[in-house]
Amino acid sequence: MKSEIQKCLAGELFNTSNEQSQTMIGQARDLTRKYNATQHSEKAERRSILEDLFDELGTNVTIDTPFYCDYGKHTTIGNNVIININCIFVDCNRITIGDNVLIASNVQICTATHPVHPSERLVENWDPQSDHPYFRTYAQPVTIEDNAWIGAGVTILPGVTIGKNAVIGAGSVVTRSIPPDSLAVGNPCKVIRNVNEERR
Repeated sequence: MKSEIQKCLAGELFNTSNEQSQTMIGQARDLTRKYNATQHSEKAERRSILEDLFDELGTNVTIDTPFYCDYGKHTTIGNNVIININCIFVDCNRITIGDNVLIASNVQICTATHPVHPSERLVENWDPQSDHPYFRTYAQPVTIEDNAWIGAGVTILPGVTIGKNAVIGAGSVVTRSIPPDSLAVGNPCKVIRNVNEERR
């Protein structure tokens, strides 16, 4: 039988009230709280916390504070990555960030969502005293490939891949994958041209 975490990573309905999820989330909350309390100049301390938080962490990574995530261990970050202030990673499933990626302020990367129908969404026999969620979740991975630039205030939804060299305009809501070398903007986010084309 699959654990709830295995169901989560397989994109199946899962219940975050399970002990393993709650432990991982609690650890991530503690580490992000500790990280957000550090000074920008405390580079060694900040690096150490991020190494504990994430599954993999490349070289020359800058994450400005505040920063928030759910699990931490479901996130992989490549080399030469900048993540600006007030970004949120809802990493119930995998978030994979490639090399040379720029992520502007107030970006949300969401791997998690919930069933629309309440009979699937709500947990049977939920105990209000349990301090656990009363709803089910499923999650799909998000990938940001090498050299991508994510503009300020962008929201990336579950299952999306941002292709290599792509640029996502500020304020966009990315509901579907964006091909490599694309400039894409809007809600929902749509490709408007290839980044290699001359602007007219």
